[in-house]
Amino acid sequence: MPNKRIVIKFSGEVMGQARTQTNFDFQQIKALAQALKKLVESDYQIGVVIGGGNIFRGRMIKNMEIAAVTADFMGMLATMMNALALKGVLEKLGQRAVVMSPFGCTSVWEPYSAAHAKKLLDYKNILIFSGGTGKPHFTTDTALVLRAMQIGAQQIFKATNVAGVYSSDPQKNKKAKFYKNLTYQQAMKKHLKVMDASAFKMAAKNNLSLTVFKYSPSNLAKAVRGLNLGTQVSNARRQS
Repeated sequence: MPNKRIVIKFSGEVMGQARTQTNFDFQQIKALAQALKKLVESDYQIGVVIGGGNIFRGRMIKNMEIAAVTADFMGMLATMMNALALKGVLEKLGQRAVVMSPFGCTSVWEPYSAAHAKKLLDYKNILIFSGGTGKPHFTTDTALVLRAMQIGAQQIFKATNVAGVYSSDPQKNKKAKFYKNLTYQQAMKKHLKVMDASAFKMAAKNNLSLTVFKYSPSNLAKAVRGLNLGTQVSNARRQS
């Protein structure tokens, strides 16, 4: 069911807030897990990519206290902790889930394999792709696009803290224009910050359909079901 095989990217903030010293808010995590489980029950095959910002992100290193590559690996490890937390909550709810990572630690998670991932999806497992791409200097946006391509997903989703794509930061500019529909070409021409530039170009090249939306458990269901939420980005020409 290629039309129902999807990959969704969440920021680490869906798991908790580092600035409030609640790295893991298990009520938040449970709400996310319940929303994902309902989608599986509606026959969606789901891959998940989660950031690590609730624990650590590279921008926390402001004065070159450590090398950028080291900071990148620390951020990747943070995504693995988030993946294990989400897996644990999903399993408590009776939903099968598998954490996959490009890093070796087979007693904790499974090594990433696209072929194995496809089989697990067919058996209603939620796949949680942790550790990014396994390489420094690449964002979780790149992991989102790359994993979608590898498992044959045609639709990708990016959950954010704003309603979708704007001409500028709507939290700083109240006059920022909201875009309901965009082509990849329009977004690049307007220099809109939809996602990491290399990931964005890769998504366009591989004709993926991208939805950017404001995260809440209810919005997640609406976005995935195509209920006119957020910003739709594709290679097809639509009125913005």
